[in-house]
Amino acid sequence: MTMNRFAKDMIRRLLQATFAVALLALPLQAQAGSRIKDIADFEGIRDNMLVGYGLVVGLDGTGDSLTNAPFTRQSLQAMLERFGVNIRDAGTFRTANIAAVMVTATLPPFARHGSRLDVTISTMGDAKSLQGGTLLVTPLLGADGEVYSVAQGAVAISGFRAQGAAAQITRGTPTSGRIANGAIVEREVGFELTSLPVLRLSLKNPDLTTARRVSQAVSTLAGVPTARALDPSTVHIDIPERFRRDIVGFMTEVEQLQVETDQMARVVIDERSGTIVMGPNVRIDTVAIAQGSLTVRITETPQVSQPLPFSPASTAIPGLSGTSAATGSVQVPRIGPDGQPVRNAQGNFVFDTITQAVPGTGTPTIPGSAAGGAQTVVVPRTDIQVDDQNQRRLGVLPRGVSLQELVDGLNALGVGPRDMITILQAIKAAGALQAEIQVM
Repeated sequence: MTMNRFAKDMIRRLLQATFAVALLALPLQAQAGSRIKDIADFEGIRDNMLVGYGLVVGLDGTGDSLTNAPFTRQSLQAMLERFGVNIRDAGTFRTANIAAVMVTATLPPFARHGSRLDVTISTMGDAKSLQGGTLLVTPLLGADGEVYSVAQGAVAISGFRAQGAAAQITRGTPTSGRIANGAIVEREVGFELTSLPVLRLSLKNPDLTTARRVSQAVSTLAGVPTARALDPSTVHIDIPERFRRDIVGFMTEVEQLQVETDQMARVVIDERSGTIVMGPNVRIDTVAIAQGSLTVRITETPQVSQPLPFSPASTAIPGLSGTSAATGSVQVPRIGPDGQPVRNAQGNFVFDTITQAVPGTGTPTIPGSAAGGAQTVVVPRTDIQVDDQNQRRLGVLPRGVSLQELVDGLNALGVGPRDMITILQAIKAAGALQAEIQVM
């Protein structure tokens, strides 16, 4: 009796635990989707590109040559003149320890005075490497021509270059580098969130369905219909009165909303690398596929024909007669290790092509290895193979197959990535591929 009661208690507890887990899983399933923060940006809150021109000094002979990079020479002269050093009257001077570079950086939104930025340095002239160099003070300008940041510091590169008298080795890209926290923000971008009368969301992947779902989610959060989709990429949001004094809080809640995204069926193809990316909504109608191509492989394997040591100036060829005088390339029998002409399985002589023959009359001869006779020549060898891939079969893909079924069907036909590109384009041309093809 006690055991039955114990078993009933255990079963009841297991059922309660299972029901509790199911209840916990329901909110997770209901929230399945993407955050608005990940699929859209608020208009006006964006990065700004900065660029500047500067000089890197301290290079170990791997900088610009002043004759091939006149802008480096002019920049060096202008820099030294600012320090009171006049070299314009010094005539010709040489240095390989300096390089002209372009400096780029990204100014994030709401960056304040004194904030630090990472900068990227890239050479402009014929400098070989920036290893060991130091960037001098370089102002970074925005699109409006104003200076927003100033960069300076030691350059760190990910590659290297080593060179000797007869060889050199390069790893990575030694002509570009970075300076972590190498720039200081000197000017702020004027932008105040509290002054915004309305908010606008810009979708990263424009889609009408997704834009409408975003507007519905925002209106549900606000409790009133404050959001509406203007176009596939823009959602207009009127700030609710209860969030007027806390715009940042309202934007935070909007970013955390979960929305199920939608997208057009698309196939992206990169023909250079043979890469194919297909979305989950790709479908095709019933279509029959047979793919094959003619492959011709021609392999050239030149071989060296080396005569036997101390062989006579010429060797008579048994069974042949006639005049052997010739100029240019001629066909001569191949000589085996035993000094006799080589025959094939049918008993015929095997001939080689040589670029020089020994003049003479009577019985044809082959040059020997005595003084003035034997010569080492390069004999061409050509191997030709033809593959018409006639073992490929015709495959039929039914209507409405999924992405996985499409890939499995093409793989079953023995189709590689590059052949698959051609097949997908042909299916699209036939009107059976219900997706957009985008070629990169």
